[in-house]
Amino acid sequence: MERTVCDHPALLGCAGVDWSRIPGCPAGIPALLHGLLDEVVGPAALPVLENVLMNSVFHVSAVMPAVLPFLIRLAAVPDIAVRSDLVELLVVAAELSLPVDADDADDERQVLLFGKDSDHPEREWCRAAFAAHASALRALLEQGALPDGLISVDDRECLLRAVEPQCCPS
Repeated sequence: MERTVCDHPALLGCAGVDWSRIPGCPAGIPALLHGLLDEVVGPAALPVLENVLMNSVFHVSAVMPAVLPFLIRLAAVPDIAVRSDLVELLVVAAELSLPVDADDADDERQVLLFGKDSDHPEREWCRAAFAAHASALRALLEQGALPDGLISVDDRECLLRAVEPQCCPS
């Protein structure tokens, strides 16, 4: 069944991920990802997936970096019912993956809210996943790739910072 679940091009490589080795990752992640493609199941699968991907309002889980490539490709599927929600989830992941510098006095509040990077390696793993899939994310953000109104200018900039942090100041 797992092979069938991962047959969609957006889920290429999903069956090859050893989901059981990721702390806190349920075995049903491939089925949840596949469910996002279904017009009826997608709206129910998304909140379940979001609960797995977020440890809290301020923290991504260790599962997020492994799921990001699939979320990026799924968000590029034009007729997916939960497309706007996937784009929003990518923005949240990008925001929560930003580095927090505990040595910078301006980031003191950030450290209180988000914790130190050293305590949350999943943020660096997410940044690496965004960087590894930068071309797919850039293609998603190209003019005309997303329908008007699906992503705000600020959210687009946030995602661009996730793939090219050095060239897009915050």
